[in-house]
Amino acid sequence: MSVFKRKVNYNDDLGFGSNPVTKNQRMINPDGSANILRTGLPWFKFDDTYTRLVTMSWTRFFAVILIAYLIVNTIFAVLYNVIGIENLAGANGITFRDHFFDAFFFSAQTISTVGYGHISPQGFITSCLAAFESMLGLLAFALATGLLYGRFSRPTSKVAFSKRMVIAPYLQHTGLMCRLVNLRRNQLIEIEVQMVLSYNESVDGKNVRRFHPLDLERSQVSILSLNWTLVHPITPDSPLFEKTLADLKLAEVEIFVILKAFDDTFAQTIHTRTSYQDEEIELDSKFSKMYYHNEEGQMVMDYSKLDEIERIPQTTA
Repeated sequence: MSVFKRKVNYNDDLGFGSNPVTKNQRMINPDGSANILRTGLPWFKFDDTYTRLVTMSWTRFFAVILIAYLIVNTIFAVLYNVIGIENLAGANGITFRDHFFDAFFFSAQTISTVGYGHISPQGFITSCLAAFESMLGLLAFALATGLLYGRFSRPTSKVAFSKRMVIAPYLQHTGLMCRLVNLRRNQLIEIEVQMVLSYNESVDGKNVRRFHPLDLERSQVSILSLNWTLVHPITPDSPLFEKTLADLKLAEVEIFVILKAFDDTFAQTIHTRTSYQDEEIELDSKFSKMYYHNEEGQMVMDYSKLDEIERIPQTTA
């Protein structure tokens, strides 16, 4: 038996299949990524290198660039020493350590085409190696420049969702609400949002995962200038009608919020998503106002209040 009622048998599973979740694991993480542990893939795929370099964090990206730079210069420093450090005019080091660093810094100058002139190659083989390294440096820096441009030019969403949902009075009933804002100064237009309820249901003694689209008070706005509070009215037609938090926990409920908008700056469509579980839903609460008018009458948005929630006092009969 299911604690939720469904008027229609929805077949759209959002790509997660009908396998039930266990131990209240998320299907979508708060940052929008799928909570799936992937195995069986090779550690390195050459055709996937660009995607990984463009999508990884800036810290990891610069770490990869730095490590690659050090490795390449180390390899060429070893090669110059194998050929013979005497073929680098101006390398006046005495010990092996001095020879290595003379060759290393000559490699760094060559690969970046700086060439201070203090050390220069002598002999045909050393000159060929230096010429090859210079060509490799031109290609590598062009590739790094392209990656930097790709990272900066890639349209990304900076839409922030509230950390919690609330159930607050709405018209004659209550409403399930979450809030979102655009953290950038750009304009998002033609914004569309879906809210989907996901839960476990027992069918013939076997648990399966069900998905139920939740009707929103408003699923589209033309321009996202202020914050937007999404409201699912909990009416008798809602699958959440008269359900308690215990019911939601029993069914291992997860609520997806999926947003699509057109970014006026990049002139491209962006997507973002998040999810909420039963422990992230506050009863008898409402969101605090995020905007007010200053003394000049201008609208002011306070983004620090995105997650600010006020308790609604209970009235006694």
